[in-house]
Amino acid sequence: CNKQLLPDLTFTLDGANLDWPCSSTKSIYTSSGRYISKHVITTRVQIYKDEAIVLTPRYKTGVPFTLGKMPLRSKNCHPVITPFPCWSLQEEGNCQALQSAVDIFLDAQDILWVLDVGIVNTLEQPIRRCPPKIVAISAKTGKVVKVIDLSELVCSASRLQYLVVDYDQDGRCYAYVSDAATRAILVYDVTNSKGYRVVLPKAVTKGSSTKDVLYLALIRKSCGTNVLYFTYLSSARLFSIKAHHLRRGSAKGTVVDVGPKHRSIVILGTDNGSAMFFRLKGESDIYMWNTETSFKSDNFLLVQKGTECRLATHVVPGYKRLMWVLESNFHDYIQNRVGCAGASVSLHPLVKSCES
Repeated sequence: CNKQLLPDLTFTLDGANLDWPCSSTKSIYTSSGRYISKHVITTRVQIYKDEAIVLTPRYKTGVPFTLGKMPLRSKNCHPVITPFPCWSLQEEGNCQALQSAVDIFLDAQDILWVLDVGIVNTLEQPIRRCPPKIVAISAKTGKVVKVIDLSELVCSASRLQYLVVDYDQDGRCYAYVSDAATRAILVYDVTNSKGYRVVLPKAVTKGSSTKDVLYLALIRKSCGTNVLYFTYLSSARLFSIKAHHLRRGSAKGTVVDVGPKHRSIVILGTDNGSAMFFRLKGESDIYMWNTETSFKSDNFLLVQKGTECRLATHVVPGYKRLMWVLESNFHDYIQNRVGCAGASVSLHPLVKSCES
């Protein structure tokens, strides 16, 4: 219940605080409509040492870069966000660059994996700039170490949303991407440069009228088994599949029904171990569930009482060995209800509120 930490480690992220190469670049971007500060919103985060790497998807026009970083050692509660790894990798319309990154995952080797859907202005007038891809960047050096073209694994209906990366016991690397619209998980064997689609059983959409959001969470059990948990936002149940089954390319007979959800849940992240963090749809309280226990409300621990204006979009481990939470009024942003200052986004440690 340590509230002393919070003031020094609470950061407000907004589109007005971006790091530009020079003032003339900023004015060119502004006058041409390529920079509209209130259209910039941070939705996902990964923490590498004392820096936060953040995503600013191109949901609307005027987002100058889609992947950035900011210091966590800074005493400035409004830190400047710098494009990561550089400006040239952010050029809209250049298929060698990032178009609109929607998820990121930092693996055990300090490689940052970026899911780029290739579609910009998704909340206004969607434009497909480039095929979807995964870009792997060294968090240490900022060098691009791998680019994976996903165009062979998707169809025109595909809607890619979440990404996790895993290593098998032999050190081979695999990426898993949720494709909500086609009820599938894309599996890419990075070591052997081959991918396949794993179509999920129809049961995973039961109780869901739409294939809305397909959440993923990679859990590392204490016994050494890695398990991918997944659920649609509006479906009635939570499911899982052991990672080694996914790698074989089939979900037939290997998907486990973990249990019923009494309410729609938003999966927020993990502690890189066996704990999963989530919140209820439309509510701001954050819960933790130890996946070694049964999926029942008795085993859900309230770890943060929420505030009224912001909802969490990501919970990650990192700096100072804390769990961190990224919150925003994303719901207002989608409905064009943010003022000229733009979305309200906050990054801070997950601190259990004191009992009054």
